[in-house]
Amino acid sequence: MGRGIYHWWMAAEPAFVQDLVPFVHRWGYLAVFGTVFLEDFGLPLPGETMLITAGVLAGMGQLGIVPLLPVAWTAAVLGDNVGYAIGRIGGRRLVLRWGRYVLVTPERLQAIERFFWRHGGKVVLVARFVEGLRQLNGVVAGISGMPWRRFLVFNAIGAALWACTWGLLGDLAGAHLAAVYAALGRAELILVVALAVALIAALGAHRLRHRRLPPS
Repeated sequence: MGRGIYHWWMAAEPAFVQDLVPFVHRWGYLAVFGTVFLEDFGLPLPGETMLITAGVLAGMGQLGIVPLLPVAWTAAVLGDNVGYAIGRIGGRRLVLRWGRYVLVTPERLQAIERFFWRHGGKVVLVARFVEGLRQLNGVVAGISGMPWRRFLVFNAIGAALWACTWGLLGDLAGAHLAAVYAALGRAELILVVALAVALIAALGAHRLRHRRLPPS
């Protein structure tokens, strides 16, 4: 039944998620770590989608949720700290010079900087849940000169909330796929039986009408 659930889920998922599943099967937790880590200092990779996908696989018993959450948290914290170092050491000029290769445009960076200056540490805390901020909050924190220890505390808490939220939600969804699959199986059986009964009834009615018709 487990293999049937897996194939049903794969058929129902979008193509980009289907591409991630074999990657996770081949590389395991390393796939999650690498994708989240690289996304967190600006590379356009699906770190959040990878975590959710791995969480679903954990719920289906193909990964362990206990090692998955610390792996995702560690990758998130380290990736953001690399971004912080890039912003702090290289500065805005370096980020703008090379950022175009990873879709960091001047307009995008300015918008995030304005938001960061307005809200400070709160941005680092919630940035992981916001597309765009998740990839660049470390870089912008470094450029703005935010003290590293302050950044580290907010970043570690935000990464923990993010990893637990999406990892556990994925795990919960994966664990309930079996129930969904079983329900669909029961519904399919009921539908087949109902169609068979309807067909038999239709054939019986047809034969009954022909018996009652007078011979021509």
